[in-house]
Amino acid sequence: MNLLRNCPARLLVLILWGLAGKVPAQPSLPEATNLWVLKLSDHVCSSSPALAPDGTIYQATFDGTLLAVYPQGKLRWTFNTGAETDIKSSPAIADDGTIYFGSRNRKFYAVSPEGKLKWTFLTGAWVDSSPAIAQDGTIYFGGWDGNFYALDPAGRQKWKFTVGAVVVSSPAIGADGTIYFGALDQKLYALRPDGSVKWTFAAPGEITSSPAIGADGAIYFTALDGNLYALEPAGGERWHFHSGGVTECSPVLDEHGNIYVAGDCSEGVYGEMVVSHDGHGRSASGLACLVDGSALAVTGRVYWARPWRTLQAFHADGECLWEAGTAANVSSSPVAGADGTVYVTAQNVLYAFEPPGGGVPLARSPWPMFRANPRHTGRVGN
Repeated sequence: MNLLRNCPARLLVLILWGLAGKVPAQPSLPEATNLWVLKLSDHVCSSSPALAPDGTIYQATFDGTLLAVYPQGKLRWTFNTGAETDIKSSPAIADDGTIYFGSRNRKFYAVSPEGKLKWTFLTGAWVDSSPAIAQDGTIYFGGWDGNFYALDPAGRQKWKFTVGAVVVSSPAIGADGTIYFGALDQKLYALRPDGSVKWTFAAPGEITSSPAIGADGAIYFTALDGNLYALEPAGGERWHFHSGGVTECSPVLDEHGNIYVAGDCSEGVYGEMVVSHDGHGRSASGLACLVDGSALAVTGRVYWARPWRTLQAFHADGECLWEAGTAANVSSSPVAGADGTVYVTAQNVLYAFEPPGGGVPLARSPWPMFRANPRHTGRVGN
């Protein structure tokens, strides 16, 4: 009975109708236009696509390649790392167009916009952390070797911070240059640009998701203790919201400061949660399984990948506006271009969708998507 008592209203109605042997007819939703699809690999891709200002889409694959794709869906070039190992790290694009990403072959890569290798940096273990790029061009990322790295644009190590625990969380850079990231030692770290510790925050759970930063400098992240945390810029806890989840889903923010994150709402009822800036949960919807990909906030609405095999758009009041079908479950976080086209990876296929009625611009938020912006710089501003 606890399950029924905690169910979202719409899910509860469906359960009760099901118990009565009746299933109410569901109204059909408008469908997004599938502009094109591109097969990426023979394996599941968990890296999210990044978009360059010229519209080029960069997508990493499970079998060790980075693809550059024209906005029309045609392959521009392929860069092969030479090792058929998973690239979970999502690429980030620097101001000069250089593409940075990590790999499970223990290397970190810099590739030119023409698809040529600029340099590699060898680490001691897998690099799943997606890089963040500071205003001065410094690249930050963590590794399974228990270290957090800062490299200059030429690939030289500026400093290395020893965490002593696996870092898969992707760093976020605040307006003042502070670098935030989580680790499996159950701490969120705040480092200064010189690599010194500004503060740490201990959470009673490992941190695998990536932080998001609000307009007032607040830091939001989830931990595997089932909580969404909001911290002050000085490191004190502002509030926490218990989602019950054990998901890697990283939070995003809309233009009103609401935080969107997926998790385990209660006793196996999975859903997407909307949490207000002061820490109050506003809604949740029942899903068939956990969702690891982040939401995408555009003006007045949010896009969610939902099992099974759909991407759906919701109005701020919770109304479902449209959906887009994929051949498999979405396996990474969606991204939107300047014209509102939505790009998303489902297993081993990259999709481009045009929302019904045309694209909607990104929410005027400091963190409307995974890695903050289409270039995936992981920093507030651009």
